[in-house]
Amino acid sequence: MSGSPVWHAFTQHGLGEPIPLVTHAEGAALFTADGRRIVDAISSWWVTTHGHCYPRVMEAIRAQTGKLDQLIFAGWTHEPAEEVARGLTAIMPPELTRVFFSDSGSTCVEVALKMALGYWANRGEARHRIVVMEHSYHGDTIGAMSVGARGVFNAAYAPLLFDVGRVPFPGEPQAALDALEAECRAGAAAFIVEPLVLGAGGMLMYGPLLLAEMRAICEAYGTLFIADEVMTGWGRTGTLLACEQAGVAPDLLCLSKGLTGGALPLAVTMASEPIWDAHYSTDRSLTFFHSSSYTANPIACAAAAENLAVWREEPVLDRAAALGVRQRDRLAALEGHPAVANPRRCGTIAAMELGGGDAAYLSDLGPRLLAHFREAGVLLRPLGNTVYVMPPYCIGEDDLDAIYAAIRSAADAIAAGRFS
Repeated sequence: MSGSPVWHAFTQHGLGEPIPLVTHAEGAALFTADGRRIVDAISSWWVTTHGHCYPRVMEAIRAQTGKLDQLIFAGWTHEPAEEVARGLTAIMPPELTRVFFSDSGSTCVEVALKMALGYWANRGEARHRIVVMEHSYHGDTIGAMSVGARGVFNAAYAPLLFDVGRVPFPGEPQAALDALEAECRAGAAAFIVEPLVLGAGGMLMYGPLLLAEMRAICEAYGTLFIADEVMTGWGRTGTLLACEQAGVAPDLLCLSKGLTGGALPLAVTMASEPIWDAHYSTDRSLTFFHSSSYTANPIACAAAAENLAVWREEPVLDRAAALGVRQRDRLAALEGHPAVANPRRCGTIAAMELGGGDAAYLSDLGPRLLAHFREAGVLLRPLGNTVYVMPPYCIGEDDLDAIYAAIRSAADAIAAGRFS
């Protein structure tokens, strides 16, 4: 064996691509061991909201490490978790009365799926089918993969995945609504959706009116509505939750990433009172059987509690709104470029395809774009030939200019036929 023994996520080590060593970070910048400053244009995989090492959150973490580091969360509790739960129920839709802690986006989705199926099982009703949207992504654990798009991400694991109903992505809205209604009429247990923006599926976007119509269909047939706001939550689409723009409240809500401001791994699944009631009993066999060793870790909860305080006390949505305007203006400057297709934006999220109109995760352009951006001092991680920009809300004008300059130079090279 030579080199590092680390096996990196979503990395084909056989390609021999360089893996920079990052030593520290601040705001929207990463600093590498070789002295480079890198602009974090994707919030380090969509998690960093206020900026790296946000002082208030870092101080809360430091303070908690001297009090309580870890506690079993089965039948025990601690104040940071209680504070987070109180803070969430104060700002999230009032229908969501219960907070279940987990560790990541994938696991809070697993929790939501299990809660949905447990709801029907405990009521004695045989409703088992989960409905999903085409091109969706909900994580990399077995249940989360089952409700995501089938393809290169999970082809090797197909024997493990359960069957689901699929609704087409609403390029043709009525077709999507008709398919969803057919599934719900047939007795679907739950519909899980990424509201407004499908992330790893290519930053595909649809409108809030359609989201509201999908919620109404589910409600009409008693199908539980699960909103996966792991990526879209915490201001990314311009509101605290993307669901707000449609005026809907889900039965189950999945939150992670920005829950701690991006500082530590933590997730929650928020549930409505009927789902809690279906599991509440003197019969121990109706218990919701799910946990992990680090459920509601006190240090992670301290970070989340301080993040909630930041949201209460600082103009976070104003910062997100301002970033959205700045993204809009820079994206407009790329419209009409021969190598740029389908430029689009939702809140603070901007995306486009380079070198062709159709997104393709294994596009040959992907690795070349990745190398181009890395050499330009920008952390952009294209989804194939789909380039998206989702920086921390604190990003400055010069850094945002550097991101779009790197994108334009790539587009120019593609258009001139010299990108290699």
